[in-house]
Amino acid sequence: MSFSAAEGADSGGLRVSAAVEEQELRTVRRRRILRVIQIAVGVVFLVSWQLASGRLIDPFFASSPLEVGAKLVIWVERGILFRNLSITLYAMLAGFLIGSLMGFVVGFLFGRYESLSAIFDPYITAFYSLPKIALAPLFIMWFGIGIESKIAMSAIIVFFLVFLNTYSGVRDVSAVHINAARIMGASELQLLRIVIAPSAAAWVLAGLKVSVPYALIGAVVGEFMSANRGIGYLIAEASAQFDTAGVFAGLMVLAVVGIILSEVIKRAEKRILRWRL
Repeated sequence: MSFSAAEGADSGGLRVSAAVEEQELRTVRRRRILRVIQIAVGVVFLVSWQLASGRLIDPFFASSPLEVGAKLVIWVERGILFRNLSITLYAMLAGFLIGSLMGFVVGFLFGRYESLSAIFDPYITAFYSLPKIALAPLFIMWFGIGIESKIAMSAIIVFFLVFLNTYSGVRDVSAVHINAARIMGASELQLLRIVIAPSAAAWVLAGLKVSVPYALIGAVVGEFMSANRGIGYLIAEASAQFDTAGVFAGLMVLAVVGIILSEVIKRAEKRILRWRL
C-alpha cells in the first residue's frame, strides 16, 4: 500500500470515528432533553393538581399534593411507611421469585415437548381464564391471613406471564439451528445452553419485565383482601376512614416503587442482552 493510500485509509477511519462519536453525543443530548421534559410534565401535573384542589375539585375527593406530602412525612416520622413497605416488597419479591421460577420451568417443558403441551393445554387455558382476584379468598382459606396468602397471590399472577413468554420463546427457536447443533453432536444440556437459552432470552426477559409490576399488584390486592400491615393495608385503612390524602399517599408510594423496579429491570435487560447490540 502506498503512502497516500494509507493516509486516505487513516483519514477515512477518523471520519467514521468522528461520526460515531457525534451520534453518541446526539443520543446523550436526546436522553437529557427527554428527562427534562419528563420532569417538567410531572411538575406541571402536581402544580395543576394543587391549584385545582379546593377551587375546581372538592379536596375530599382529590386531596392535594401538599396534603399527600404531609401524610407521607407523618408516615416516615412514625416509621409507618418503611415498616409496611418492607412487608409489601417482601411479599412481592417472594411471589416474583416463586412465580417466575415455576413459570420458566413449566414454559420450557411445554415448549420443548409438544405432547406435554397438548395434554395440559386445556387445563392451563381454563386456569388462566379465571380472574386472579377471585382466587384471593381461596388463598386466604389455604394459607391464612398472613403474608403467605399475599405471596401466593403474587406468584400465581407472575407464573402465567413468565410461562406464556417462556413457552412462546422456546417454540420460536429456529428448528434449523436446533438440528444443526444436534448434527454436530450437542447434548440436550448443550442445546439448552448454546441454542435455546440465547434465542429465548429476549422472550423470557420480556415476561419478567412485565411481571414485576404485576407481582406488586398481586401483593397489594392480597393486602386489600385481608391484612393488618403492608401498603395495601394502609390504603384500605385510609379508605375506610375517608382519608383521601392517605389513599393518594399509598398510591404514590406504589407508583414510585413501580418506576424504580422498572428501571432496574431495564438496566438488567440491557446488560444481559448486550450481545444483541
